[in-house]
Amino acid sequence: MRQRDRERQKERQKERQTETEREKDRDRDRERDRQRQRRDRQRQRERKTETETERETDRDRDRERDRERQRQRQTERDRDRERDRDRDRERDRDRETDRDRERQRETDRDRQRETERDRDRERDRERGDRDRERQRQRETASSNI
Repeated sequence: MRQRDRERQKERQKERQTETEREKDRDRDRERDRQRQRRDRQRQRERKTETETERETDRDRDRERDRERQRQRQTERDRDRERDRDRDRERDRDRETDRDRERQRETDRDRQRETERDRDRERDRERGDRDRERQRQRETASSNI
């Protein structure tokens, strides 16, 4: 009987040990699960943070790209304005040059007219002088007759 009791006792002790080991195993499993969950949550936070960081980086990049495009458009508008001003100045110079040429042609025509008038007056005066000389010669010739 004692032998049996001892055996039973040993058997129970073995069962308890086995149960204790199972409990320890379950505890280890739970702890492993908690650790895994913790790591998973941490990774998820990191991914979320990375994703947010990537989004922010993307937004920053997009904003910078937009600013650069804006600067380029402004530079192009400035160049266009300057080109327009240059063209306007060139056109104004051309017009002024045309007006100067026209004034010079008008001045040249006026001088030519004046010269022609002077020649006509000189011709008329010379003709008048000749006519008067002929008239005087006729008068002298008729008075000599």
